[in-house]
Amino acid sequence: MTQRQFASDTWASLHPEALQAMQAANDGHSSAYGDDPWTARAVRQLRDLFETDCEVYFVATGTAANALALAGICQSYHSVICHADAHIQTDECGAPEYAGKGIKLMTVRAPDGKLTPATIRETAARRRDVHSHKPHAVSISQATEVGTLYSVDELQAIGATVKELQLLLHVDGARFANALATLNVPAKAISWQAGVDVLCFGGAKNGVSLADAIIFFNRSLAADFEYRRKQAGHLVSKMRLLTAPWAALLESGVWLDNARHANRMARVLESELRDFPEIRILYPVQANAVFVKMPEAWNHALHERGWHFYTIADGERLMCSWDTQPEDVAAFVRDVRGLARD
Repeated sequence: MTQRQFASDTWASLHPEALQAMQAANDGHSSAYGDDPWTARAVRQLRDLFETDCEVYFVATGTAANALALAGICQSYHSVICHADAHIQTDECGAPEYAGKGIKLMTVRAPDGKLTPATIRETAARRRDVHSHKPHAVSISQATEVGTLYSVDELQAIGATVKELQLLLHVDGARFANALATLNVPAKAISWQAGVDVLCFGGAKNGVSLADAIIFFNRSLAADFEYRRKQAGHLVSKMRLLTAPWAALLESGVWLDNARHANRMARVLESELRDFPEIRILYPVQANAVFVKMPEAWNHALHERGWHFYTIADGERLMCSWDTQPEDVAAFVRDVRGLARD
């Protein structure tokens, strides 16, 4: 087995139960394009989780989920307000603008990776004439790109502001499971009850599946979305192989156990790194990411010793995964300690 890393939770493998579910769904023939029992079970489980009759569409990647969701709720002349570090702005190669055939992202700089009602109001008010894109949606990440979380109260305040301004609210939930694991509230409390119209629920980063789910709580926004998904090439023929793991891990609760474990490992890693005066913790550790600032020489030395992690948000991002083990944290800290002694 190759060494587990802190580069990204996308580096981790699928959970064994996800592979078992995929293997079971691969036995024999079944209807194609999502017209199968596994996809139906996964949709039913998600509706039960959120306690509402939402529309659910599975796509192969998180980028496709965000891009198609935003394209589905916007016209080409609309704009989307988001944080300057949002994944849709920095890491999706213009996919939302491409899929939306002209939509514009209006970015906001704000502390801890989070938008606020005030920043949303200010950004929406900048230009409202016919010569500029028309603000139509707000996109937030839960957890954020720096590993922080929107509390229930913060989400409700944003949801109320969005509705007051007659906008729509999209959530990039690539790490929604990690947020839910920390906040320990019903899923509805940080989704539709807080005013979320559409959520892109990540499975890939949590070891659940190769696919992510687009969930429309405002069902009217999903009109004809099946055609948009098909046109974009994300109506997977063997959909059951993507959705069987979702159904199995939602039913067993493993999806949430995975997130809790990754979050717990991040807290352990943070606690260990606080012992080094040369290292500064940049953001509150609320999900499965630890952002630190370390000496540049240490960064290079750790990479030379075989560790992989990214420099993001003016520091080093150390990402824990569902399969991160205490011995992985201990090995990393041991190498850091060795640098501190040199």
